[in-house]
Amino acid sequence: MRLDTTDAPAKHAAKTLVIATAIALYAIAFATFTNLAVAADDTVAANSTKAAVPGTTTAARRPNIVFIFSDDHAWQAVSAYGESRRLLDTPNIDRIAKQGVRFDRCLVPNSICGPSRATVLTGKYSHANGFYNNTNSRFDGTQTTFPKLLRGAGYQTAVIGKWHLVSEPTGFDHWHILPGQGVYYNPPMIRDGQNVKHQGYVTDIITDLSVEWLKGRDKTKPFMLMCQHKAPHREWAPALRHLGHNGDRVYPEPDTLFDDYAGRGKAEREQDMTLAQTFTPLDAKLATPAQLNAEQRAQWDAYYGPRNEAFRKQNPQGRDLVKWRYQRYLHDYLGCIKAVDESVGRLLQFLDDEGLADNTIVMYSSDQGFFLGEHGWFDKRWIFEESLRTPLVVRWPGVAKPGSVNNDLVSNVDFAATFLEAAGVAAPADLQGPSLAPLLRGQTPQDWRQSFYYHYYEFPGPHSVRRHYGVVDRRYKLVRFYEPQVDAWELFDLEKDPREMRSVYGDPAYAETAKRLHAELDRLRRELKVPDPDPAETEIRLGPPAKNNPAKKNPAKNNPGINNPGKNNPGKNNPEKNNPEKNNPEKNNPGKDNPGKDNPGKDNPGKDNPGKKDSGTNRAGKDEPANTNPAQNAGTAKQASGAHTVLSNVVLSAAR
Repeated sequence: MRLDTTDAPAKHAAKTLVIATAIALYAIAFATFTNLAVAADDTVAANSTKAAVPGTTTAARRPNIVFIFSDDHAWQAVSAYGESRRLLDTPNIDRIAKQGVRFDRCLVPNSICGPSRATVLTGKYSHANGFYNNTNSRFDGTQTTFPKLLRGAGYQTAVIGKWHLVSEPTGFDHWHILPGQGVYYNPPMIRDGQNVKHQGYVTDIITDLSVEWLKGRDKTKPFMLMCQHKAPHREWAPALRHLGHNGDRVYPEPDTLFDDYAGRGKAEREQDMTLAQTFTPLDAKLATPAQLNAEQRAQWDAYYGPRNEAFRKQNPQGRDLVKWRYQRYLHDYLGCIKAVDESVGRLLQFLDDEGLADNTIVMYSSDQGFFLGEHGWFDKRWIFEESLRTPLVVRWPGVAKPGSVNNDLVSNVDFAATFLEAAGVAAPADLQGPSLAPLLRGQTPQDWRQSFYYHYYEFPGPHSVRRHYGVVDRRYKLVRFYEPQVDAWELFDLEKDPREMRSVYGDPAYAETAKRLHAELDRLRRELKVPDPDPAETEIRLGPPAKNNPAKKNPAKNNPGINNPGKNNPGKNNPEKNNPEKNNPEKNNPGKDNPGKDNPGKDNPGKDNPGKKDSGTNRAGKDEPANTNPAQNAGTAKQASGAHTVLSNVVLSAAR
């Protein structure tokens, strides 16, 4: 029918008809699009679950997963492991071990924060997932991760706490993360792309947010929660309620506290991670964190003030100074772990209260081990035992035998395959770690690994630990340092020399062992497809890292590779010259790691609400929205844009 444009009523009626037709077509198109999207999601879920492993639970009873991950938690500081110093009781972490399996040889492939997190997500080594170091690596969020696969199979997924991978999280229904390393008191965070501010202590806040998400979840679906703590990362700032938790206990010193590194090589002698040379005023709590509010500062000063004054009067030097630093270090470090253990207890209690415990896997681990004064060191990075080995306890009711102890060589590269098998989701063929599920059932496969490959890349960088790789078996450890300035081999007999004090490489008595381990190392490098030489992206660029760090507008200031309090110059950290009473705490804030400056909105959260009561124990209130991240929900926006384009074209066609 041809419309007469001179007839106003007819013209109005025609327009009305066109608009009505357009709306109807829009509704039909929208319904069609929605049905297609649902069908696509169902297909993904079906494809992900159709290859369920025999013996796993059915889809109707797929287990929930709670993965609790701390940062730098040494196995020596988990009481379930029974380390000789008996440093701390961790009853809640121990409860997981008592009700499940304690793994005594869980090793990491690259002992540093970001790379370990990338390995957990992907089930791959650093060279395969592309995240080599904390200085200039950026996680490629487009690659396959176990959260993506679980989400595609119908799981609700969330990550809350420390992320530390530069790019925004992908594969999660919800994420609420710390920017970069995060700060201990009144931390800024990023919630699904939006900057927010919190009041309180970081471990408590992460726990609160985790419980809140669990309470608000869709109870018709299984869930996977990654609760990831900042603690006990350097500078080891405890919850204020835990100041003095040890009653001024004097901790036993490790017998290698004053190691002179004889019997080893240049790499061990020229590092920068000793209590003697690298310990800063903020590490020692002789400087005060900038983000404390007035009430928190008063509690801090009440504890540290008199003790710091006594230290200044004593003015210890040399070995006495190292001994003092060791005691202060352990008080603070272990105080951080007390809050983590309390967090574990709260999560376990929630699962009990909600009737979820019997169908929920709970795994506790850390991104790597940590030195607690052994060899005079703090930090990690090395292939040596305190750094290489991380705590791992797993509870899986009905599957894992309570109170079991496993001594097989396992790794965080195995976590992804484990979670996928437990959920009945087929694991990608390119995963480099096997599932721990058979071991949790008490059945070690005959072909389980008998050796393990390690590779550390971050040099030059914080603490000046040289690049090295090596192979570890049940007794021996063969290591190669491969920098031009330090090109050397070392071999350790862990049975005769458990503290790794003397390399026996070149000793004729170990010639056959060295030959065997060289061949095994070559085999592992071939099978894992380790590039040789190192790829160009492993080179440390001293300028700013990749842009668009969700943690901050200026990623260079938030780069943990730059945040080395020692600044990698042992010559400037002579303990005799590093007397904190002569230092300005503001100038000595380590590595520019002033938590107050780490706020994405450049706000000092400690000053945002000085009048609100906050002991640093609990959150003092709800989080407040801050500036919106321009990259917020990029993946969702892209999908929405595609849908909007299709529907808009329908409407425009109808209106023409």
